[in-house]
Amino acid sequence: MAGEPVRIDDPADPRIAGFVSIRERDLTGRDGRFIAEGTVVLRMLGSAPARANGFGCEAILLLENRLAGLADVLSAFGDDVPVYVASAAVFDAVAGFNMHRGVLALGRKPAVEIGNALLAKLPETSLVLAGCGLSNHDNVGSIFRNAAAFGADAVFLDETSCDPLYRKAIRVSVGAVVSVPFSRGLGAWAMLEGLAAAGFEIWGLSPRGAVSVAAIPAARRIALVLGTEGEGLPQNILSRFHTARIPQKPGLDSLNVATASGIALYQIALAMGRVD
Repeated sequence: MAGEPVRIDDPADPRIAGFVSIRERDLTGRDGRFIAEGTVVLRMLGSAPARANGFGCEAILLLENRLAGLADVLSAFGDDVPVYVASAAVFDAVAGFNMHRGVLALGRKPAVEIGNALLAKLPETSLVLAGCGLSNHDNVGSIFRNAAAFGADAVFLDETSCDPLYRKAIRVSVGAVVSVPFSRGLGAWAMLEGLAAAGFEIWGLSPRGAVSVAAIPAARRIALVLGTEGEGLPQNILSRFHTARIPQKPGLDSLNVATASGIALYQIALAMGRVD
């Protein structure tokens, strides 16, 4: 279990420096660390999948009235992880705004896996998502949540997609960002060509897709490719790979990218026997 709780009465206490001014630090970075917010995300950070993916926890900060109800969650962490508790006034002063959830953890990022490093770890039969230019943290968080729900093996993000370990993305994903393996950093073209070379059938999702997602044929390895809101996938990608659409009622340009990922993932996961 995590270490014995230590009370913090001074927002400037150096032991909780990693939690200070959360919103500003979200923008400037944390040197290989990130903030996990909320009970569900904290539980995921302490889970076996998170540890297997190389995630760690350096410290936990709790609102004093949350401590009693979190014994089972804290039991997943080693006694080398300090647990700090604070009053609401101190907690909010540390965070820089009202933190009604009262549960924070300072996580440690794993070594970055780019392209082939993650590809080499995937099973022979695989279903993955690939994102190109995904700039909205809410959408990225939802995409990871969908990936976890429908048994995707990994998420690949190009170098222009936002960081899935941004606090808001982690929160929206309900912690799935630490349980679903991901790669981020290659250009979109190199990322997709790498997937193709590894035996993946590449399917770009677009309102102008050639076939319905329900008509995507069974394959040993499938990658569903998502583009940014509004513009979607660039034409050079749509021309190079297979394309599929989600049929919908006329009059609406397209679905939200996170919604589209959930529908398409469900369809393929069902065909692959990953969901009932």
